[in-house]
Parts: sequence; structure tokens; C-alpha cells
Amino acid sequence: MIVALAGGFGGAKMALGLYRVLSPGQLTVIVNTADDLTWYGLRVCPDLDTVMYTLAGLVNPKNGWGVRKESFHALGMLGHYGEPTWFQIGDKDLGVHLLRSKLLADGYTLTQATQELCRRLGINATVLPMCDEPVETKITTPEGVLSLQEYFVQREGRVKALSLRYDRIGNASLSEEVVRALHSASRIVVCPSNPLLSVGPILSVPGLRGILHSLACPIIAVSPIVGGKAIRGPLARMLVDLGYGATQVTIARQYADLVDGLIIDHQDAQEAPLVEALGVATLVTSTIMKGPASWEALARRALKFTPAVLPFQ
Repeated sequence: MIVALAGGFGGAKMALGLYRVLSPGQLTVIVNTADDLTWYGLRVCPDLDTVMYTLAGLVNPKNGWGVRKESFHALGMLGHYGEPTWFQIGDKDLGVHLLRSKLLADGYTLTQATQELCRRLGINATVLPMCDEPVETKITTPEGVLSLQEYFVQREGRVKALSLRYDRIGNASLSEEVVRALHSASRIVVCPSNPLLSVGPILSVPGLRGILHSLACPIIAVSPIVGGKAIRGPLARMLVDLGYGATQVTIARQYADLVDGLIIDHQDAQEAPLVEALGVATLVTSTIMKGPASWEALARRALKFTPAVLPFQ
């Protein structure tokens, strides 16, 4: 069993690469839920939906989120009534939020609801939320404290981030399904997702780091930074705003106590010795995923990379 930790566009593409090269049923994806929100009474789980739509072949290939060939008549009607429409939910997308909310109202946990949605989408992999309890990423900015969607979607990540936190993370707990998947893993792959907004909340669920420390299987991370920039999203700017720097060393430091190896792009080969000085082995290759062939190639490299043990220096 291969377990991937994922969130966002890059995480979903990496998950799809793994899904395509592994045998059916051999992939479990543990997904960030700290960007979830309640929208007009419906529970919306953007990262879960992006992973599900991607694995099911439904994702909008242009956006990397939402459903392909989408329409926005319901959103347009809300705008007609004077409601804000910056958070764009399409008509097809609306269907999953209605069904998820119904399942939750019927007593399903988020884990159970996600499994039911995946079953109906014909996904032959296990997709698990990081926890069943609500957690919310909050970002402090000069404009005040914003939810992740306000920061990322409404402000398009253009406002300065001063700090961030994961509200209610202390009340979160690992589901039996997550614990079982981690202990069954032959390899853990940390996808090229935002380490602060997507992977950070997963690793902050109480008990998860402890399990990762106890595992004997390799743990490999794929960097989301290439040449000092993020392939997509506000990561590079956020890292700079928070005083980290958009470098491979920064990514390695985020994961150094957990991962055995970090996969970085050719453009950042000069940073490999600095990463290895932290005790994290590196594999320098192409990490830019432009299409199915590159998704699969990167997935195969992540599955084959077996780092030598490096001493911390």
C-alpha cells in the first residue's frame, strides 16, 4: 500500500500519477481538510473534491479544480439576488456538496461520506480526509484574519501573510482508517502540495507525526518549489512573507524530522548539498508535471527513490 499526503492542484496531479502507475486498490490519499467551509449551508471540501475529481477524470483541466464543462447558473442567480459570488461553485460541483451535506446530516462521518462519494465515482483508490472534525486555516494579514478561501480565492494570495494557524486542530483526531492506512504503508509520499496550507494541517493532526516517526517504510517528499517559484498558487510569496525564503532548504526544513528523501527539480540542483546537510537525501530530476506522461514519470521516481541514510550535520 502506498500512502500519499496531498492537497491542492499539485497534490492531486501527483496522486493521479501514483493512481495510474499502481495496481488498483494500492493507493490511499490522505487529504487536507483545513480549507473546508460551509457555503450557504452546504459543506464544501475543496481539496477532497479536487483529488476526487482528478482521480475520477472529471476535473476541469484548465483550472485544476472544479468539474470540466461546468456552468454557473446557480451562482449567477445568487448574484442576481445581490449575494457575493467570489467563491465560485459550479452547477455540477454543487451536486457533490448537496450529497455530502445530506450524508453528513444522515449521520455519516466525513470519512464515511468521502468513501461513499468515491464509490459512486468509481474511484479504485482510498481517499481519506485527514480527520473528521472541522479544522480551519486562518491567515493573519494587514487586512485582518482571513480564512484560507478569503486569502487564496477572494484576495488571490496578493495580501501579505503575517502568520497562520490551524483553528481547532487540537480537537482533531485520527480516524481508524487513517491509522490503519499509515501502518499498512510500504511507502509514504508527501505530494508537491503547499507545505504550509495543505501538508501542514495534515501533519498537525494530533498523533500523526508520532505514527510517521514510528514507521520503518521510506517517506519521500516532492518539493512544490522550482527555481524559487511555486508552480501554482501563493506558496512562494507566503514563504517570503513569513520569513522562510522560497528555497529547497526551506522545504527540507519543513519535513526534515520526518522524511528520508526530497525530490527537487533540475533547476535547483545547486541546493542539493544544502538539503543533504540537513540529513535529507535528494533526488534531482524533473518535477514539473505538464501532462499524463510527466505525472506518471514523477510518480515512478517517487516510488523507486530509496535514499541512503544520511547523518544530520
